[in-house]
Amino acid sequence: MYTLGIPDEEFIRGKVPMTKQEIRILTIVKAGIKRDSLVCDIGAGTGSLSIEAAIQAPEGRVYALERNPEGIGLIKANAGKFGVDNLEIIEACAPDGMEQLPLLDAAIIGGSGGNLAPIMDLVDSKLKVGGRIVINCITIQTIAQCIEYLRNRKDYSYDAVQVQVSQLHQLGSYDMVKANNPIFIVTCIKK
Repeated sequence: MYTLGIPDEEFIRGKVPMTKQEIRILTIVKAGIKRDSLVCDIGAGTGSLSIEAAIQAPEGRVYALERNPEGIGLIKANAGKFGVDNLEIIEACAPDGMEQLPLLDAAIIGGSGGNLAPIMDLVDSKLKVGGRIVINCITIQTIAQCIEYLRNRKDYSYDAVQVQVSQLHQLGSYDMVKANNPIFIVTCIKK
């Protein structure tokens, strides 16, 4: 059985973006997922975060919402590879497809397709008091939209961290540092 932090190369990948291992670990920890949590992963991509969440919540359920048909196929393939049976795939462009969700303990937003505010509104209606939303922001525009939205909501507390991960790669007799894109991880807690 896998534990938190599955190596990136273990996932079946295509041309769909995937959240890297170090960011997945922080995201899952920030989401506060427990054994029986109900979690939604919005913009699930390859399903890497969905798989990690499902492993952390073996008595719960994870809903992976993705609009890209290739991503849907990859989520199915990865769920099969890692043997998670508490994962349900919803093929839709968020916020569509979210109406059917139960009350959630946590929501992870990795992709919003430019619909962050409507997605956040619908997530809010589906989130339990004390529940968490974790938003991974790659672009400056997304972090700006996120903070602006949260400043206008008095029913949430939030914090954000910027994470920059770099890895060493051997190049002949040298070790070179290769940087991944920096990510803002915003954690929101519903009061």
